[in-house]
This record gives sequence, C-alpha cells and structure tokens, in this order.
Amino acid sequence: MRARTQRLITVAIAAILVLAAAGLVTYAVRESANLFYTPERLAKVGLPEPGKTVKIGGLVEPGSLAYGENAEIRFSVIDGSEMTIHVSYTGIAPDLFQEGQGVVATGRFDTAGKFTATELLAKHDENYIPRELRHLEAPET
Repeated sequence: MRARTQRLITVAIAAILVLAAAGLVTYAVRESANLFYTPERLAKVGLPEPGKTVKIGGLVEPGSLAYGENAEIRFSVIDGSEMTIHVSYTGIAPDLFQEGQGVVATGRFDTAGKFTATELLAKHDENYIPRELRHLEAPET
C-alpha cells in the first residue's frame, strides 16, 4: 500500500472518530442540559406536555405566597411578562425563599396548567453579605 493511501485511510478513520465523539458529546449535553422556563418563554412556546419534568424560574410574586396544611406552599412565579405560573409545593422551603426573590422550581405541569413542584431552589443576588457583616456595609447614597 502506498503512503498516500495510508494517509487517506488514517485521515478518514480520524474524521469518523471525531464525528462519533462530537455526536456522543452532543447527545450527552442534550440529556444533561436542564435549562428552566420563564413565564415569558412559556407564553411564547406554550406549556410543556403534562407530566414531563421541567424547571421553571422567575421571581416569587409579592403577595402570592400562601402556606397551607401539611407543609404546602402556594405561590406565583413572574418575570415581568404578562404570564404568571401558579406553583404548589409540599415540603420545607429553602431559607432564602421569600416574596420578591428569585426561585427555580423543578416539577410537572398537570393538564389544567398548574405546576406542582418537587424541588425549590431559592436564588439570591450576587451582593450577598452575611448577617454578621451587614453593619460593615457602606450606606447607600
């Protein structure tokens, strides 16, 4: 076999391996990429199919937080658009969870469009200062 033929076979095998690796990486990222839906995005694309596990994110609407029996929490998620997502969660909420703060909830929509969360993640701003150090914070001007 000539050297040119050997190089061509080597390049072809390398190209096949690179394409296979890229395909595997794309498949793995697609399976693990778990972005959240905002109310605005849901208004544009519609609700996901009922029963499919998804994440939603936005701000807890001020005045919407209500506590029920058996550790049930009901609240609404907003993001400045006209759509509001009503969420029901049973369990202990994170310490940072409160009205007006960011939240990411994992759960499922039912056929009526109600979201039942199985996990809540409270988000805070990047300017977090521990309670013990707040007295050192510069006053706002």
